[in-house]
Amino acid sequence: MAEITFLEAIREGIREEMERDPTVFLLGEDIGAFGGAFKVTEGLQAQFGAQRVIDAPIAEAGIVGAAAGAAHYGMRPVVEMQFIDFISCAYDMLTNYVATARYRAFLPCPIVVRGPSGGYVRGGPFHSQNPEAAFLHTPGLKIAYPATAEDAKGMIKAAIRDPDPVLFFEHKYLYRRIKGTMPAGDHVVPLGKARIAREGKDLTIVTYAATVWKALEAAEQLAAEDGLSVEVLDLRTLLPMDREAIVASVQKTNRVLIVHEDTVTGGVAGEITALITEHCFEWLDAPVRRVAAHDVPLPYAPPLEDFVLPQTSDIVRASRWLAAY
Repeated sequence: MAEITFLEAIREGIREEMERDPTVFLLGEDIGAFGGAFKVTEGLQAQFGAQRVIDAPIAEAGIVGAAAGAAHYGMRPVVEMQFIDFISCAYDMLTNYVATARYRAFLPCPIVVRGPSGGYVRGGPFHSQNPEAAFLHTPGLKIAYPATAEDAKGMIKAAIRDPDPVLFFEHKYLYRRIKGTMPAGDHVVPLGKARIAREGKDLTIVTYAATVWKALEAAEQLAAEDGLSVEVLDLRTLLPMDREAIVASVQKTNRVLIVHEDTVTGGVAGEITALITEHCFEWLDAPVRRVAAHDVPLPYAPPLEDFVLPQTSDIVRASRWLAAY
């Protein structure tokens, strides 16, 4: 089978779900005739019509509110944020209404809010954010953040079918750089299950999204230059998080490095560190370390962006420190 890009895999997953389920429809800014800012929805309005691929005004809170209302009436809305940075405009609607609707009023709210996220593309501070940690402590939401084309397709299908609201982050750096061969048949990747991207026995790197690939590069370098066997655990879903997979890997390797692109303070790594300390302390042979972005808005200048965001060299350096501890 031919390889397709990360972006094409998402489009293919959405198309298959729209063909399978007539209640699935798309809502977002410029997603119709234009095909979206990154062309994820290109061709879908021509195939399914303007009633199912709806161009919306620039009003993120209103878009999410309209999607929630449609979901209450049995529809399956898939909302696109033109850039995931702008999801903050819908924060109140997502956290105070969408996430609590089932608990408060027994109202189903199976919506997907998806969009391009992340840096490494010289987008500056308003088009490069990773706001996943802002929603991590919101009961009622699910957060998906795939790293491979195969997972991008399988997880968007799972998100659309899920009975609860799902935030689906799509790292724009991966859109056209990462390719994969799609499994035959109805390829669905369940939410809440991590995957071992690389087996190892000396050190675990826990990560997700674009930094999975930097962790794999670092693991290759550490194997070649230091003889270290590094395990890379791709979380895939942040909420719910696969705690069993994290614990099993740490108990296996006894050293752990957590890598993510979001800022270090208040990032997902802090929650994972607490989890490991509570459940794996007696297995640790070194402190838990973090590699993450500096606590600054992301600069536009390429040299500064490279300095602020985690790089392969940062992961290698921290891994060597852990191995020598």
